[in-house]
Amino acid sequence: MTTALYRRYRPETFGEMIGQSQVTDPLMTALRGDRVGHAYLFSGPRGCGKTTSARILARCLNCAEGPTDTPCGTCPSCVELSRAGGGSLDVVEIDAASHNGVDDARDLRERATFAPSRDRFKIFILDEAHMVTPQGFNALLKLVEEPPPHVKFIFATTEPEKVLGTIRSRTHHYPFRLVPPAAMLEYVEKLCAEEGVIVEQGVLPLVVRAGGGSPRDTLSLLDQLIAGSDAPAGSETVTVGYARAVALLGYTHGALLDEIVDALAAGDAATAFPAIDRVVQTGQDPRRFVDDLLERLRDLIVIAAVGSGASAVLRGIAEDELDRMRRQAESFGAARLSRTADVVSAALDDMSGATSPRLHLELMVARVLAAASGGAMASGSSASGAMHPPATTHPPVVPPATVTPPATVTPDAPATPAPATLVPATPAAASPPPSAPTAPSSADAAPEPDRAPEPRPTPEPSAPVTFDRVRDAWPAVLKRLEGISRTSWLLATAVQPLAYDGDSEVLTLGFTSQHDVSKFKGTTPGSGPSDHLRTAIEQEVGVRVKYLPAPMPPGGAPRQPASSGSAAPADAAPASEPASARPSRSQTRSAAAPVTEWAVAPIPTTDTAPPAAPLAVDEEPEEVEAAAAAPAPPADGRIDRDEPPLPGDDEAPAFDEEPPYDPAYEPPAPYDRPPSPRATPTAAPQAAPRTAPAAAPPVVIERTPAGGVQRYGEAVIRQVLGATFLREEPYEPPTRFS
Repeated sequence: MTTALYRRYRPETFGEMIGQSQVTDPLMTALRGDRVGHAYLFSGPRGCGKTTSARILARCLNCAEGPTDTPCGTCPSCVELSRAGGGSLDVVEIDAASHNGVDDARDLRERATFAPSRDRFKIFILDEAHMVTPQGFNALLKLVEEPPPHVKFIFATTEPEKVLGTIRSRTHHYPFRLVPPAAMLEYVEKLCAEEGVIVEQGVLPLVVRAGGGSPRDTLSLLDQLIAGSDAPAGSETVTVGYARAVALLGYTHGALLDEIVDALAAGDAATAFPAIDRVVQTGQDPRRFVDDLLERLRDLIVIAAVGSGASAVLRGIAEDELDRMRRQAESFGAARLSRTADVVSAALDDMSGATSPRLHLELMVARVLAAASGGAMASGSSASGAMHPPATTHPPVVPPATVTPPATVTPDAPATPAPATLVPATPAAASPPPSAPTAPSSADAAPEPDRAPEPRPTPEPSAPVTFDRVRDAWPAVLKRLEGISRTSWLLATAVQPLAYDGDSEVLTLGFTSQHDVSKFKGTTPGSGPSDHLRTAIEQEVGVRVKYLPAPMPPGGAPRQPASSGSAAPADAAPASEPASARPSRSQTRSAAAPVTEWAVAPIPTTDTAPPAAPLAVDEEPEEVEAAAAAPAPPADGRIDRDEPPLPGDDEAPAFDEEPPYDPAYEPPAPYDRPPSPRATPTAAPQAAPRTAPAAAPPVVIERTPAGGVQRYGEAVIRQVLGATFLREEPYEPPTRFS
């Protein structure tokens, strides 16, 4: 019975470790300088030397000539901790996977209190440290943080993130890594020479590839191959054959791989598909075959790119095999090799979890052969087998587009959108003839997206700009504004110029409410309705104005008619309006100036109402900002006192805002109606017929009682319902006993 190969060749010093210089060099430096910590954490993949390094560190610390970076190997401690030794009483190895509880931690804590029996330190090596429970780590925390001078801890784990953070922060962390293939190949060649084993060409690269960079796994596979190989007739030396290694490790034989690669390069389907069938019939996993094929294509790509220097990259490959692979790379070509590798890589990804790997394998071969026979192949093809149309080098055919030169801008024509935007231009809706009025449609009512204004030449003013000139050019300004932004044009139709100062270029605009001012200013600086209107004025008149908002005059300036779109009939009333209010609204509209469907009903004003405070819109001139201080907004839940609600408005004053009842006050009746009796305790609507004057619209006269508030709701009720206010009763909320 022999000892396992990885145990016979386990390193006994840091100098014998391979591929872990990032760990061994600093540890040896710390040992030489006598700067060894009290706790270490070794982490990394399995079989990369964590536990072996912990034993070597324990030999270095307890060596009779130590602490030293090179153990003597002859003292009792070094002999007991060697690969053939039985272990030391002062070096305790604990499998944390089975000793991970609080009781185990308490036992370890009690053992740590005793001094070492012979050596310099008592060293505890905890393997698989990530398996210790949080409670066990907490029980060890105080001991690991402040151990006795004779105690050292070495934690080994494959998952350092699972080690308790408080433990990890009190250790020196050294990460181990997988061994590179070149170093591993050199190491196994040395071991085979020491063992006296002959290995055929190509076996050791397969062993290194199967080991995955782990020295322990690599030596285990090599040990398995050596144990299963015989000595040839007439020889006493064991020879590891390539065919046996391929069959045992499950890789594709090199001869079969060469046959398939040559068939794919030549586009020979009669050779490729029988070779694929042999792969399946021998019981090999199709996924492993595709992986081997992708590995071979990678080698061919390297050979095609590097040329004669490929042997420095592809280690372990014989020179005759390199010559054969160079010929294969020339048959494919660099571009076709890359495309074929893309198809094989996509097929390997799609075969993961597939129910029929052989079908995916054959479809992959079919796509590669189709590309070899002249069909173009798109990279990244899916495993569904769908072929993409061949890629051509011809430029894409672009349908001819009509290039429209920039239109000449006139005051009477709306702006045309730039043709470079590739968006169909929507011409402004033409005004319908006067004889055929139509109702506004939903498309007209919906605001259109803003169109970027085209750069237009700004006319130089031939004479000083006056208010009369601005007022006369206002329809043309609105026409230009409609071409820039229809949304801004809709807002500007409710605005009227009131004054203009030629020295400061300040244009005073009349607004009906502060809400219109906020909408006119916009939310985005540089692209709001005010900026669009400023651009239209500059294009039409030749000056870049600043704004000064002001309330609309009491008489109400007539609004500009719409330049496009259809107007609703003047006598049209909303369907939700009370029938009793329609005659008065019709009379009001007939008496006012003609309006469009975008117009807003005028706000009732009185001669006794105080003048409204100036509104605030633009922040450009400082003198304008000082004169345009905005009034304080109304409190939450109240209506805007500068804009009383219209008939039918749902926002009525709260109950507690009603002034106390004044018995001496008798509201004027806007209609001729019989006096209302005061016998009932609440307001009673008058059912008697009333006649309204045919010549003048109804006038609402509102009162402002001394010490109270102005009640618009009462005025609306008297106007619409003809009710008379009698008295008000305090509201008492209902209780469970009432």
